[in-house]
Amino acid sequence: MTLKLARQGPSNQTGDPGAAMTRQLTAIIKRGRATCPADKRWQYGLPPRGNANFAWVQHMAHHLAPRGTAGFVLANGSMSSNQSGEGEIRKNLIEADLVDCMAALPGQLFYSTQIPACLWFLSRDRGGGKYRDRRGEVLFIDARKLGRMVDRTHRELTDDDIARIADTYHAWRGEPEAGEYADAPGFCKSATLEEVRKHGHVLTPGRYVGVEPQPDDGEPFAEKMARLTSQWREQQAEAQRLDAAIGANLARLGFGERGTE
Repeated sequence: MTLKLARQGPSNQTGDPGAAMTRQLTAIIKRGRATCPADKRWQYGLPPRGNANFAWVQHMAHHLAPRGTAGFVLANGSMSSNQSGEGEIRKNLIEADLVDCMAALPGQLFYSTQIPACLWFLSRDRGGGKYRDRRGEVLFIDARKLGRMVDRTHRELTDDDIARIADTYHAWRGEPEAGEYADAPGFCKSATLEEVRKHGHVLTPGRYVGVEPQPDDGEPFAEKMARLTSQWREQQAEAQRLDAAIGANLARLGFGERGTE
């Protein structure tokens, strides 16, 4: 909310129950309004008025300690949007080597919105100080298939799902006792900065992690094609038989070709 106020200005609706808080927040952020291009937080580009995503990202980046890491949730559009200069801000953050990890979450996780979300992880300590040297790399995690439906409209990540995401990130960073990291097609990929550049600085994990390998059923390809072709021909013949039966029934009811003339 603070960032929206900084970028768009406070509401002047006196009937707003949050008006008092709005005025207090306005006093706090008055010197750092995003309407002022000189705001020192906007090092990587001036955020657009209509969307606070990259105001939040830059606010977090600005307040990172020299060896700090920040993780936060944003809408999926933040990973790929090129509107109103957002793509340029994202590019500058990537080229500054701040983006450590991106994780795409499944939909329907939140009760307040159905909008799919993602996790951003920024880090200044990527040069091998506390963990391994990760400069020039970004970890992508595609967790969209994880979770279980708890009711008709809401999904929940299980403890195992959360552990899988967290353990993958910890292992990739090289944390002690976190295990050895390895790319998992369809789930995670450690991409180089050059790969990210080739994708136009888009951070959508699905572009990088590839496709999950399908289990081999042991049936030779030639035999499978022969079986599927035979099955297709049988289905085609059955479709023709059903079409003829339906046509005959319609004709008896007076809705055949002659009955409709």
